[in-house]
Amino acid sequence: MKIAIAGASGQAGSRLTAELARRGHHITAIARNPERIANLPGVTATAGDANDLTALTRLWAGHDVAISAIHFLVSDPEILIGAAKASRVGRYLVVGGAGSLEVAPGVRLVTTAAFPPQYKAEATKGAEFLDRLRQEKELNWTFLSPSALFAAGERTGKFRLGTDQLLTAADGRSSISFEDFAVALADEIERPAHLRCRFTVGY
Repeated sequence: MKIAIAGASGQAGSRLTAELARRGHHITAIARNPERIANLPGVTATAGDANDLTALTRLWAGHDVAISAIHFLVSDPEILIGAAKASRVGRYLVVGGAGSLEVAPGVRLVTTAAFPPQYKAEATKGAEFLDRLRQEKELNWTFLSPSALFAAGERTGKFRLGTDQLLTAADGRSSISFEDFAVALADEIERPAHLRCRFTVGY
C-alpha cells in the first residue's frame, strides 16, 4: 500500500515507518526535518508542515492511508481531519493517547487524581481530538490509544487489544512499547478491524 505518515521522525512515527517499511509498503515519511528520518527501503523522506492544510492535502493525496503521529498540543484537528478528507485517502489513522481511556464507566484516565500533571494538557487535547473524530460522518478514521506507559522497548508482537478501557497487566501495570504499538497499528492497516472507532493496545 501507499501510506503517508505525518510526524514520521517522532518516537511513535519512526517506529511505525520502520514497521511498515519492513512489511513492504511504500511510505511517504513527512516531517519538518526530513533528515531525521531513517534511510529505509520503500521510504521517501519529505519535508512538510502538518499545520498547513493545503500542503498536507497535497502530500497525502494519492495514498491509500494517511497517518498522523503528531503531538496534539502542536497540531490542529481541523487541519488534520480537513486534509484527510480533502486528499481523499482511503483511511485516516491517528496515533492517540492513553488519557482518553476509561478506568471506570464514564471516567477517563486524564481526569483521575493520579494522572501526571505534566501530561494533562496533551492528554486533554488528545481526548478532544477523539471526540471530534467521533462526530465525523464521512471520514474513514481509526484512533489507536497506547497504554499508560508508552516508551521505547522491544518488538515482541505479543500484546492485547481493547476498545475504550485502559488495559492493565496482572501486576497492575499498563504499558506498551513504541515498537509493539507500531505492530498493532500496522496490523490494523493490513487487516481492518476498527473502522470509525478507537481501540487500544497493551500487555
